[in-house]
Amino acid sequence: MKKVNAKKIDKKPEVIKTTRRKFLKKTVAAGLGAAVAAPTLFNIRTAAAKGTTWRIQTSWPGGIGLEIFKSWCNGIQEKSGGELIFKGFTAKDVVGDFQLFDAVKNGVLEGMNPFTIYWAGRMPASVFLTSYPMGLRNPHEWDVFYYGLGGIELTRELFAQHDMYYVGPIHHGPNIIHSKVPIRSIEDFRGRKMRVPGGMVSELFSAAGAKTTLLPGSEIFPALEKGTIDVADYVGPAVNYALGFHQVTKYISMGPAGFMSIYQPVDLMDLTVGMKVWNALPKHLKIFVEMEVHSYSDMHHAAIQKADQDAWVKFEEAGTVVTRLGEDDVEAFTTLAVPLWYKWANRDKYAAKVFKMQLDYMMSGSLGYANPDMVKGQTLKFV
Repeated sequence: MKKVNAKKIDKKPEVIKTTRRKFLKKTVAAGLGAAVAAPTLFNIRTAAAKGTTWRIQTSWPGGIGLEIFKSWCNGIQEKSGGELIFKGFTAKDVVGDFQLFDAVKNGVLEGMNPFTIYWAGRMPASVFLTSYPMGLRNPHEWDVFYYGLGGIELTRELFAQHDMYYVGPIHHGPNIIHSKVPIRSIEDFRGRKMRVPGGMVSELFSAAGAKTTLLPGSEIFPALEKGTIDVADYVGPAVNYALGFHQVTKYISMGPAGFMSIYQPVDLMDLTVGMKVWNALPKHLKIFVEMEVHSYSDMHHAAIQKADQDAWVKFEEAGTVVTRLGEDDVEAFTTLAVPLWYKWANRDKYAAKVFKMQLDYMMSGSLGYANPDMVKGQTLKFV
């Protein structure tokens, strides 16, 4: 019979005791940790369950713009700790592009992410809330207007009259022109059936001889395909390629080098929400949303510019021909644009205030886009 080692037997209970003590210590510590962490976890889950949901429809019908918008919306819940949820909708998902204004005003949607120029017919000042022919030409100049010169306060005052809160501008880039025929000078617009976004831009090209029509972005491709129009302004290369414009046009027309678009070099979008919706938010979430929009504007702009670089290669491979207007054309369009500046600025006091703020900036030593000779004989009625 095999002998049993007594020493080994004696050690086993001690090992078990030690192990149990360690286990109990760890279990107690874990329990205390869970007890401390539990309220935090509960609060997050509770916030997520009770989080405020905003239904927001964008004007983007597809492409990189829509991808970035959806991604941004999907990240808001986590960033806000579950207190706020953005449910993003594509163009026309809930209402038509041009019905967004009423949808937000009447509570059908909590918010909208439109091209600001769409509201020119409702609020004349909106033509000056995004770039217009021969006006401010770079994104940072618009940031100066909104966040440095008082533009954001004036814009919010304007939208408040319609029971809405303008959160902030959102950059994406310049607009370009797609055409079935080459556009190499201002004269080439004469007689062309052209899609434009409305407002001053529409009047500029009408003055240049084009037969303009107003269409939302989602209707441009079929109009070009059917021949309803043969020239179309829309946004930048990446989105326009994704929408298939290279399949129904052969040419892209832009301004001189460094001036991609003479009529909308900074086509601004925005985030605007219903006033009741905005007022229902606690102060810390209002600050959160305003800062998010400012941050999103930068991210949105940079991502689209990156995508544009890739799109130019694709357009070239598709056989698209890029043409540019000359400096003489810029002068000719400026001659047409200046009277339109004043025509729109004189429609109401808000339009006049916004434009005067920008005109002073454009005539300053910082920019020099305008000078006394250019505006000689023009007057502002409400200033």
